[in-house]
Amino acid sequence: MSTMTGRLDGKVALITGASRGIGRATALVFAREGAAVAVNYAAREADAQQVVEAVAAGGAQAIAVQANVARKHEVLAMVETVLERFGKIDLLVNNAGISRPGTTLDLDEAALDEMLAVNLKGVIHGVQAVAPRMIERGYGKIVNIASIAGLGTALPNTTPYATTKAAVIVLTKRLAMELGPHGFNVNAICPGMIRIDMSRALEDSPDLPALLRKAMLGRFGQPEDIAHCALF
Repeated sequence: MSTMTGRLDGKVALITGASRGIGRATALVFAREGAAVAVNYAAREADAQQVVEAVAAGGAQAIAVQANVARKHEVLAMVETVLERFGKIDLLVNNAGISRPGTTLDLDEAALDEMLAVNLKGVIHGVQAVAPRMIERGYGKIVNIASIAGLGTALPNTTPYATTKAAVIVLTKRLAMELGPHGFNVNAICPGMIRIDMSRALEDSPDLPALLRKAMLGRFGQPEDIAHCALF
């Protein structure tokens, strides 16, 4: 895994939900650019270890760190583990997210609570745990992975999910105002149709042709496309 430009040499990145999909791609891209990477996972330990091995095979440093981002105490413990290993966190990518398809009327309360806990509270927990350490050092970058669904793009059976992502977009704007004076930035990326596990249901949807016609590329994007957006 050779360094591409070295723009992240000496940096440490914590990426949530990094055992697969966009998180995995981001971990690999950041490592190629020279970052040491903390690969967070909730349950897929074997997948996270594969990411760590892929990073290490190219000469970069990585560790797998377990935490369910919906649980603040687990996020705090995860951050302490990363700090013990690498001494700092320069970059935080809040990527962990889940989708529970359904309309507003038919989604049950447990599914709604789960999405809110992971998609919204998970971002807040990550920022609460990491930002104070960034403020101490006067540097940091936070990237929150939202969704075009949160911008109002009509995707079938995603209203509750879209609502959580819209909240992440608003949260990102407010965090940029709060944290900007401390010397770092906060941004959101709103992926469209990316070929990840969460989007597989769309591939069999009768709405797919119409959705692809709206896509600039006319096809599903790849996780690496979003990873390179996070690398700025």
